[in-house]
Amino acid sequence: MIINRVFLLVLDSFGIGAEPDAGEFGDAASVNTLTSVATSDKFSVPNLKKLGLFNIEGVTVGEKDGAPSASFARLRESSKGKDTTIGHWEIAGLVSDKPLPTYPDGFPPEVIEKLEAAFGRKVLCNKPYSGTQVIQDYGREHMETGALIVYTSADSVLQIAAHEDVVPVEQLYDYCRKARSIMTGEHSVGRIIARPFVGVYPNFERTPRRHDYSMEPPGETILDLLKMSGNSVVSVGKINDIFAGKGISRHIAIENNIDGMNKMLSEVDRDFFGLCFVNLVDFDMKYGHRRDVEGYAQALTDFDKQLGELLGKLKRNDVLIITADHGCDPRGAGTDHTREYVPMLIYGEGVKPGIDLGTRETFADIAATISKIMRIPYKTPGKSFWDEVKNG
Repeated sequence: MIINRVFLLVLDSFGIGAEPDAGEFGDAASVNTLTSVATSDKFSVPNLKKLGLFNIEGVTVGEKDGAPSASFARLRESSKGKDTTIGHWEIAGLVSDKPLPTYPDGFPPEVIEKLEAAFGRKVLCNKPYSGTQVIQDYGREHMETGALIVYTSADSVLQIAAHEDVVPVEQLYDYCRKARSIMTGEHSVGRIIARPFVGVYPNFERTPRRHDYSMEPPGETILDLLKMSGNSVVSVGKINDIFAGKGISRHIAIENNIDGMNKMLSEVDRDFFGLCFVNLVDFDMKYGHRRDVEGYAQALTDFDKQLGELLGKLKRNDVLIITADHGCDPRGAGTDHTREYVPMLIYGEGVKPGIDLGTRETFADIAATISKIMRIPYKTPGKSFWDEVKNG
């Protein structure tokens, strides 16, 4: 069977257990996003169960399905990191040997001086911080002085928060573009993130007008090869930001997970050939980092309901791949991502059901498999599993 379209769906931060080197990344051997979320009575994912989520090697929660409708694997991250950018790059075929820079003590004075000179404004905070807490702690001073709230996290990011009444959103975006031009060389952080907010102290809240300015991937990804070969590469959610627009034919912004799934469902109805690459960020941003087990569980339950609709709409020549980019255990210490294996479920009429692909050594096996499915040669450290699961 000839496959015309691949729908690649990333459940941002949905890890399934610590990798052997988790300790090197500051994580306990017990970190496990799935296991933590499964403790909630709000957790109900019958469609993921039917696909084979609980049949994956190393998964010890949930009930295995007797006849899973998808084939499945556990993927290990081989890149030196546990952040969104590196995780997605690896899914798309690039393995990163060096971690992107992080700033547990804030950015050095020489960086802050360059930022303030470029902005024409002073900088507040300059520490790792929760995005919701930082506007509570610094938002009032920002509104009184006009200084920008610059902060980071355990990820390789520089984030700039500003109230929309003080700094119009387009101006905030311009500041982020200036910061992107400054953060180069040894300070090439994965992402510069605009974080606009609104409200009156103490009731500030972030708006959906976040925008990411990412480093360009350091090499060709499967997205580039697909686009160059005349296929459509449709990004839904923050995929376009993560890849700095490289290899993307068309970008669709979303407001939240539910909107993202609705946009994906609309893409299934469109007539195109190629890849639809989707990121659902709420799991990570709203629940993982905030260590909200109940919220994470409810979000997965809501997703699973829409997943049922998606499975019913896929066409005969479509393939669906569901995976994640890292973990973010809501019962883990701190607020950081966690170094975890991720699930891989592959489904469609052209896919054999119930094939256990075991544990794979890199997320890049997905890129290698898409290369084989779409009949486009691509050199990557990953190894395709398409021959093992294809029907006919």
